[in-house]
Amino acid sequence: MKVLTLALLFSLPLSHLAPQKPLRQPTTQISKRSRGGRWYFAASGHAVYCYGPVMTVPRANGDIQRVATFCRDGSAVVPLKD
Repeated sequence: MKVLTLALLFSLPLSHLAPQKPLRQPTTQISKRSRGGRWYFAASGHAVYCYGPVMTVPRANGDIQRVATFCRDGSAVVPLKD
């Protein structure tokens, strides 16, 4: 009788006995973006929030200019006020 009871217990699936873990939500584009940006003062006089690094790029006249990259407004490069 004990052997029959043990065989029945071992034949049951254990997934019903264990609590189910909640499903992970897939990450969206917005949550990927919110991982760390910074506010900068643009040359146009506005504040911009950018995620990429600050770079120095050459101007057409030979001078260099600091720019912020990958900004929240969709701009790839925003000139910064020095």
